[in-house]
Amino acid sequence: MDKKIYDSYVSILKSELLSALGCTEPIAVAYAAALARDTLGALPDRVEISVSGNILKNVKGVVVPHTDGLKGVDAAAAAGIIAGNAEKQLECISGANHSDLEKIRQYLKTAQFEITQSDSDCIFDIFVRVHKGEHSAGVRIVGHHTNVVYIEKDGQATVDRCANNDEASVCPEYDLLNIADILEFADEVALDDVRETIERQIEYNSAIAAEGLKNDYGARVGKLLLKGFGNDIHNVAKATAAAGSDARMNGCTMPVVIVSGSGNQGMTASLPVIVFAKHLGCSHEQLLRALVVSNLVTVRLKARIGRLSAYCGAVSAGCGAAAGVCKLRGGSAGEISHAIINAIAIDSGMICDGAKSSCAAKIASAVEAGLIGMEMALSGTNFSGGDGILGDSIEGTIDNVGDIARDSMREIDETIIKLMIQSRGVKSA
Repeated sequence: MDKKIYDSYVSILKSELLSALGCTEPIAVAYAAALARDTLGALPDRVEISVSGNILKNVKGVVVPHTDGLKGVDAAAAAGIIAGNAEKQLECISGANHSDLEKIRQYLKTAQFEITQSDSDCIFDIFVRVHKGEHSAGVRIVGHHTNVVYIEKDGQATVDRCANNDEASVCPEYDLLNIADILEFADEVALDDVRETIERQIEYNSAIAAEGLKNDYGARVGKLLLKGFGNDIHNVAKATAAAGSDARMNGCTMPVVIVSGSGNQGMTASLPVIVFAKHLGCSHEQLLRALVVSNLVTVRLKARIGRLSAYCGAVSAGCGAAAGVCKLRGGSAGEISHAIINAIAIDSGMICDGAKSSCAAKIASAVEAGLIGMEMALSGTNFSGGDGILGDSIEGTIDNVGDIARDSMREIDETIIKLMIQSRGVKSA
């Protein structure tokens, strides 16, 4: 295939499939706080945090790992300041130990925290300013979880870049993504070009799913699905993906490999494919190539929507999983495309109301929609262009979803954020 497209797709996979500990939005807050502490060169006695509404939405209800159940922006920042290693970015608090827990709790009592909602137009915006006596330091992250655009101490900036909220700034090759080329790339890619990246995803995401199925985390959605509906392969695929989220949303200290900035999406896109590959007796090469499909399809759908929105990202990842499983089952390019279209037609109304325990159930719903769409496609029964939001082609349908989720749902997003943060002590900037 075209070398530019080939190289871009390899680059996209490597830039998207990153390892992260815990929900990525609180970890991004912890990363910014750890970096601000390092820049200040002292333990702050006052911390000011200004974040966009979507960050508040995704931090409020999820447990920060290594904090024994603490939630919220202040807890995430405190964990970063006390136990964070900024060099590890989205795994910045992975080195926290038991002694750090009491230090984090004590710091939350003794330090002064002020949290405000940013008035920035950027959907993804984190600004942390830390103070010690007369000295202060500030760090700003915009657009995606590790995109540090500003670092300053005592008024002297060492990093000051344009705060671009465009998702294309994450990886400018996104405009080259399309389903036909994704499927061609998956067939032709030299696996050594992506092997390390994909195999880390298999290892990490399988491990946290097993942890979620073994122990009681959150609402135990994965375990309850298996108990209530048995070992049918479709149910096992849903339960496994949900169990990973059960663990991750509720403080599990095991890392995941994310997709489009989200561990939930990374698990949704990968775990059903892994489960089906084992069930079908597929070779490891077949699994790797199917995961290339599922991850890139997820990124294609999410790239137009954006990192954060009122549209649940699990829906996009469920479509990716459907495409990957369809490939494992020998589906043609047309059948894989119809599996995605069918899944979009089924489940596109699901909203994102923040990271929390119920994400596991939404993941199960998204995987089910994807698998229904796949079964329809393989049987030759498909929804057609003109049915609701479906376009006349796979690319047109994906673009329609992007337009709805990125633009038309902004007012819905604002309402969700308002409902979630009222009476929570968060001030407007």
